[in-house]
Amino acid sequence: MTPDPKISRQREHQANERTFLAWLRTSISLIGFGFAIARFGLFLDQLSLAVATEEAPRSPLISSEALGLCLVIFGIVVIAIAALRYADVYRQIERASYHQNRSMIFLISGIMILLGLLSIPLLL
Repeated sequence: MTPDPKISRQREHQANERTFLAWLRTSISLIGFGFAIARFGLFLDQLSLAVATEEAPRSPLISSEALGLCLVIFGIVVIAIAALRYADVYRQIERASYHQNRSMIFLISGIMILLGLLSIPLLL
């Protein structure tokens, strides 16, 4: 008794869709964190102005607003990459020629490591 190829292909498509939705949730989280970090930086600026008499020196490149903006932009890029990857895997499943590609995993991991390293000066 061999498994029905239609059911097997349907499961593959459902797995592809679940993977896409996981990437979508990740990108929404990145956008949300970016927005929160940027707004929290503005809150801290207002708080320091209310408490201190003079404004603290800031670097325009290393700020919570810049990091937040980078996270929002990166979240949007992840949505686009995930959608393209979903369509590519869909075509491969239909042609029965799926080839695993881990480059997106390494690219996104590398960018997140870079953004994490850039946030260290904000914590110090």
